[in-house]
Amino acid sequence: MFEKLRNPEGRPITVFVDGTPVMAEANESAAAVLLRQGPVWARTTPVSGARRAPYCMMGVCYDCLATVDGVPSVQTCLTPVREGMRIDRQLGRRSVAS
Repeated sequence: MFEKLRNPEGRPITVFVDGTPVMAEANESAAAVLLRQGPVWARTTPVSGARRAPYCMMGVCYDCLATVDGVPSVQTCLTPVREGMRIDRQLGRRSVAS
């Protein structure tokens, strides 16, 4: 499991991962927060259901996709956290609203 190095200028905030309150620092990426939560994964694949975790941390691999504040398939590595943000691990492909 990963451990956050303390940023002396970081302001502590609370975000929710799958409904559980988690401490984070303002402006760190949502993917970094997911990497500190066990078990470490952000989404499951649509075909096999295999768990995937943030990998490249720069928006290239798309393994960090999750639902953020109700919006599916958000690249969490490019998304800074903010107070009260809700991050839900994404199961399979996103649903398409009709």
